[in-house]
Amino acid sequence: MYGVCGCCGALRPRYKRLVDNIFPEDPEDGLVKANMEKLTFYALSAPEKLDRIGAYLSERLSRDVARNRYGYVCIAMEALDQLLMACHCQSINLFVESFLTMVRKLLEADKPNLQILGTNSFVKFANIEEDTASYHRSYDFFVSRFSEMCHSSYEDPDVRTRIRMAGIRGLQGVVRKTVNDELQANIWDPQHMDQIVPSLLFNLQVHVESGSPGCDEESPAELTERCFRELLGRAAYGNIKNAVKPVLMHLDNHSLWEGKSFAVRCFRIIMYSIQSQHSHLVIQQLLGHLDANSKSSATVRSGIVEVLSDSAVIEASGSVGPTVLEVFNTLLKQLRLSVDYELTGSCDPYDSNKTTTDQEKQLQEAVIKTIGSFANTLPIYQRSEVMLFIMGKIPIPGIYPALGSPNTGLEGSRMIQVMLLKSLLQVAECYESSNMLTALPSSFLEPLLSCTLMEDPDIRLLVLSILISLIDRHQNTHKFTLLSILSDISVLKLKVEKCSRQDNLFMKKHGHRLYRHIFLACLEENSGRSHYEALFTLLALLSVELANEEVVVDLIRLALALQDLALANDERLSLYNRCAVHALCAAYLSLISQLTTVPAFCQHIHEVIELRQKEVPNLLPEDVFSDPPRIPASLEGVEGAVLFQQCKITEVLGGSGYNIERLNTPFTPQITDEDRLSRRKSIVDTISMQIDMDPRYSPDTLQKSPAEEITFETLKNAMVDNANDEEQEKEKRRLLVERFQTAPFEDLAAHCGAKSSLLQSKLDQIFELTIRPPPSPSGSASQGQTPSRSVPVYEMKFPDLCVY
Repeated sequence: MYGVCGCCGALRPRYKRLVDNIFPEDPEDGLVKANMEKLTFYALSAPEKLDRIGAYLSERLSRDVARNRYGYVCIAMEALDQLLMACHCQSINLFVESFLTMVRKLLEADKPNLQILGTNSFVKFANIEEDTASYHRSYDFFVSRFSEMCHSSYEDPDVRTRIRMAGIRGLQGVVRKTVNDELQANIWDPQHMDQIVPSLLFNLQVHVESGSPGCDEESPAELTERCFRELLGRAAYGNIKNAVKPVLMHLDNHSLWEGKSFAVRCFRIIMYSIQSQHSHLVIQQLLGHLDANSKSSATVRSGIVEVLSDSAVIEASGSVGPTVLEVFNTLLKQLRLSVDYELTGSCDPYDSNKTTTDQEKQLQEAVIKTIGSFANTLPIYQRSEVMLFIMGKIPIPGIYPALGSPNTGLEGSRMIQVMLLKSLLQVAECYESSNMLTALPSSFLEPLLSCTLMEDPDIRLLVLSILISLIDRHQNTHKFTLLSILSDISVLKLKVEKCSRQDNLFMKKHGHRLYRHIFLACLEENSGRSHYEALFTLLALLSVELANEEVVVDLIRLALALQDLALANDERLSLYNRCAVHALCAAYLSLISQLTTVPAFCQHIHEVIELRQKEVPNLLPEDVFSDPPRIPASLEGVEGAVLFQQCKITEVLGGSGYNIERLNTPFTPQITDEDRLSRRKSIVDTISMQIDMDPRYSPDTLQKSPAEEITFETLKNAMVDNANDEEQEKEKRRLLVERFQTAPFEDLAAHCGAKSSLLQSKLDQIFELTIRPPPSPSGSASQGQTPSRSVPVYEMKFPDLCVY
């Protein structure tokens, strides 16, 4: 009987007859639309039949695939697509299972057209928003299959491109279908991200390098980038790590850091796609990856640093996140490692991975550039903290005595000093502050100025550049880069503002340190043209940015002291250095005279310069700093009118209201405790010059006070006394700790109570002294009456109307 029913079409179930009727006799005629409408109406009228309809369509499709009847396969999939789009009800879940089974059957086929057909149907399904959630549906197969299609190696390039693009669209559909469905397997799990992200990056790289066009209007590279952006844009805070880690691993596995351009492009896509508040997570992962690759080749580390720099520029303030100093700590650590690798020639002593000086230099420049990029994204107060942090990392003899690593020694310390100062200069160049007390606090200025006493000329030049960047607040630096005699400073169009109260406080507190170190910088025998140009710029900026009447006087005294230094026959200074100091004084006094606008002062300076041009042009910057420098055979005949006269300058400035007594006070060389510790060739041999601001400390006064003779015994006794004091202090602390650890609680309470009682009694005495009896109206106490004790203010009773 069942066989008879199967043969008789009228007796078959209605849903099967409706399904069969949509297939024409010739598959080239396509889907029978009228019958498709009947099937759709039947499915909507009887949704409980959807699962049977889907199962029957799946059965027919499997049979057609096996028989290679691809026309009917296309018709079946088109019917499934229309049913999916039309039926939105609770029973659709049962139909979806049949649909996904048919899509899987197509994706497993060997024919590219069937794979593409199945992918297109899946993409249409992914765009449908289902009313009810599915508890048992799994997309693991589709993630794996679409990822495999993204890596297709089909022989025909056009077909290969179509398959890969279909795989990309399929992954995009999986992400859309699962990313917001909490009941589905988490698409952000590493097992899925490790397949999806590398597949996208592979296609992005291949199609960008080859420039192959796509079959559709959208190119493969554009489709891949759009899919990648959509994936990242849906990533929440907790998913950023899982999305970025496969990117890092892909770049590692395919050696893509060395090319830099592709890695930079990938992270630009990431930084622009993710939510802005999550950007610092990407930065932290990059920093962690840089740490993990500390022993990789210089080109790999340089590529990671380049990506870091570019990512920091993309993101505005806040990209660094809460761990600001940790970012700079990691970058400074890479600088130190790079210096070690450069000097040892190897990244890993247990590996044959060699490195070259050029590669490490390139890495160091990239790290320094990145430090500047990060600093530029920070607010002003954090830039100040970063400068202090970097300053604390610079090895300074006498302050940070542990110099050099065991592998690199003092040369490594010198290179680290240069690298860190260059990093500090990067931060200083983007630092803007109207208050010099916050820009140059004592904790930062003192170690910075101590670097000006180092023998390395590169270090001294970097320190001067840092000071110039921090002091210049009106972009006047470029106007003073050329050391020359300026006949008219109005052509410079200087931006000058009145010195603020904070600036005056800064110069009162730190001015003498700046003057002393400028003087000491001129004592260096290995200074070159760039050093004197930097000193001139620094002096000019002090005059423009921070000068009041007192500062102007001190700067003029400093210039005259430098002239005396150049006149002295000091063996430490070569003939070139002495001529350069003379030229520096001439250029600066010409500038400061025009800034003060005192006609007699300007006339004296102009007369001396004109006389030098006729008689000794070698003392002017145009000759000294020419190429090659023109210097005389000796300076023995330099005297009289070709020198700037202190008495003349004092006379003309005194007539304009300047402090004559201060102008008459010369510089007095003094050995200070601070300078004894600021290492030169020997810590003990350091002799520093200090500007004495008080006329009482004139040379005559200093000669009257007998100097204490310092002998070996004196130094020995001082060291022994210091050691004894330390021992006594340690013993006192030990006894105090022991007492609080072993004494009974009652004794400790009594001891503290006695101190409290003593304090209370003293306070009572003070209150008694401060409380006075109220004055009588007549001005004196009545006769025969004892003056009553006044009531303390805190005990008085005031009317309610008098109390606020």
